[in-house]
Amino acid sequence: MRRRSSLVLLTLAVFCVALAPLLREYAFPRLVAKALNSDQAYKVMVLEADNATLFGAPEGDGKAKAYIIQTVKPNPDEATGQSVVWDMNLAMVDSTGKVVTQIPERYVFDAVSQAPKNCCGEQIDGKPVAHTGIQYKWPFFVQKRGYNYYDAQAHTAATIDYKGTENFNGLEVYRFEQSVPWTKVPVPSQLPGGLTPESVEQAGMERWYTTVRTFWVEPVTGAPVYAEEKHREEMRTPNPDDPAHPGVLVVFDGHVKMLPAWSNALIADAKDQRAQMLLIHDQLPLGLVVVGVVLFLVALLLEFLGRRKKADPATGGGTRGDDASPSGPGGSGNEGTAGREPVAVGASGGGAGANAAETAVLPRVADSPPLSGVTSESAAVAADAPAPASNGKTPATAFPDRPTSPPPAS
Repeated sequence: MRRRSSLVLLTLAVFCVALAPLLREYAFPRLVAKALNSDQAYKVMVLEADNATLFGAPEGDGKAKAYIIQTVKPNPDEATGQSVVWDMNLAMVDSTGKVVTQIPERYVFDAVSQAPKNCCGEQIDGKPVAHTGIQYKWPFFVQKRGYNYYDAQAHTAATIDYKGTENFNGLEVYRFEQSVPWTKVPVPSQLPGGLTPESVEQAGMERWYTTVRTFWVEPVTGAPVYAEEKHREEMRTPNPDDPAHPGVLVVFDGHVKMLPAWSNALIADAKDQRAQMLLIHDQLPLGLVVVGVVLFLVALLLEFLGRRKKADPATGGGTRGDDASPSGPGGSGNEGTAGREPVAVGASGGGAGANAAETAVLPRVADSPPLSGVTSESAAVAADAPAPASNGKTPATAFPDRPTSPPPAS
């Protein structure tokens, strides 16, 4: 029974230990891919700029209120395997709610590493592109180092640096910052103030921009929970007479910050996703390994106890002949019995089977070597003494001179 139990426990131990890496390396990537391609990954970030300059805004330069809205919508129909397809849109809205400019984008990346996949119709503003860095989403279990971050305005990637660990609204986050110097960038299909790509091209203008963007990222999920950006865009008209001082039209200049309500929603999502990820990636595999080790040790213990019991001889009560000997006046009959040859004495009456069952083993007195210090008279008395009765007591007839009853009280 113990051997069967130990085999069952050993099988369960092997199962638990084998399941732990499968859960981490096989189940985890598929679960996160499914989550990133589901409605659960739908995100909206709204950033606001006060006292900004927005070309065509009714408030005038330096007084406008503008909003930047970043939308992330998963597209599972276009995803294959561990690929994640996000259709994103970056829009700028003035204080009246009018969309003054927007840039649609498709971003495809690996579910686990977040590395760009460059497939499935990647594009920015309707033009094919190949992303060369992460965008919006950091890898799981973010490290304290710089990452290659893709700039959708410049269509290039540059390092976004780790700047430190902070506590943001009760959540530990990593702060990353990227500075983009003045860079000539493509003209989007939709522009503020009634500008069009055709009019910009006819006027010989070029679009330039610079920004400093900062993200606060939850390190387990890799999800940003807050963002700020100091952003400036200009339309420049080359000046052949003075190339260093072209004509400049400021399209936007402002410091945009994420609104608290949207940031709080992202923090709540990050906390929930963090707990689920740690459960699947760390806690369950570790728990399975611990359970497997405990089951293995219990199986070894049961096997050891079973083998030990099997190796020990059967124990039982000793036979009477081993230590039974006549008692005499001089003391215990056990003295000097070592080395004597036992002799079988059968009980009278009954058949052969009964005699065999009732056979007792007694020491042979007559053939025993003489004991040192014992007189010949004592040896003769011992030799002539009858065998003990069946109840183990010496009969009174062995010593006829001994009174059979105590003397009367005086």
